[in-house]
Amino acid sequence: MNPRLTELAGLLPESADAALIISEANRRYYTNFVSSLGYLFVTRSGAFLIVDSRYEEAARSQADGCEVILMKRLADTMKELISGQGMKRIMLEASAFTLAEADIVEKIFVSAGASAVKTGDLDKLISQMRVIKTSAEIDKMRRAQSITEDAFMQTIKLIKEGVTEKELALELEFRMRRSGAESVSFDLIVLTGSKTSMPHGVPDFTKVKYGDFVLFDIGATYEGYHSDMTRTVALGRVDGVSRRIYETVRKAQQNALDFVRAGVSCRDVDMKARSYINAAGYEGMFGHSTGHGVGIEIHEAPSVSYTNDFILRSGMVITVEPGIYVPGKCGVRIEDMVVVSTDGYINLASLPKELIEL
Repeated sequence: MNPRLTELAGLLPESADAALIISEANRRYYTNFVSSLGYLFVTRSGAFLIVDSRYEEAARSQADGCEVILMKRLADTMKELISGQGMKRIMLEASAFTLAEADIVEKIFVSAGASAVKTGDLDKLISQMRVIKTSAEIDKMRRAQSITEDAFMQTIKLIKEGVTEKELALELEFRMRRSGAESVSFDLIVLTGSKTSMPHGVPDFTKVKYGDFVLFDIGATYEGYHSDMTRTVALGRVDGVSRRIYETVRKAQQNALDFVRAGVSCRDVDMKARSYINAAGYEGMFGHSTGHGVGIEIHEAPSVSYTNDFILRSGMVITVEPGIYVPGKCGVRIEDMVVVSTDGYINLASLPKELIEL
């Protein structure tokens, strides 16, 4: 087994002798193999990846640290493996199963003389491992961030009156993929005018007008790892009200960043931004959390929220992304992705945050 699988095997409680992982992200995390379907069994002495014929050849050459088993009929393949390895109590990756899927798998286990552990404890063990990033993981996110920034700087040169949100989003994705991104991290958000007040609005054929904000919430995926960045720019000069909103968000974000370090709570980081925004007269206009973890998934633990007392640790990667959203007027969000350290943070974003007026 590879080091990650060995670590997970060592974390299995005495009450269970195997784990079953089915989510694409976690299968990739533990085996470095990408497939839309697969069943990864991890025992204390070995790991076994069940795939169908579509992935057999690739899995045998690429999957790391596990024995690859061809699935002909799921029930028969699982029963043979479970019986052969003497598995009796198998932990399920509970968050990845639908009720129907869990029912099917549990019946297979019973027919093989085993039982399913559906407590969610396996999800906690996996999160415990994934929340701290290695230097190799951080390097991949740094590369994803660099791809994102380069595409952003090229694309904002195309902003002019009449260009649409969708055109800008498509340009961004094209430039990211051409620079080495395997995909975008999520459906890119590019909004202009009054639509910027929608935190997760969808780009359409709305055209940029002079004096409008243009909000970009964008990210690229590089070798499985994500970047996440938001910048808000303007075409021409914005009015005084809009400028004050922008500066309030910029200062609120810096307040939160200045507080990030190992040993502080997610709640307190959130409140450093939220309290500044509230005090500036925008209470109720910042509805989402200040950030979230990032890694092999775009949203990971921990949630940097005023409801979360989770303590940050060195090696975690989080976003810091406060915003102000005034319905019918405008919205501003500024987001960086940072690595938590013992004495502060390392910012993976390098772009300036002073308002760009094109």
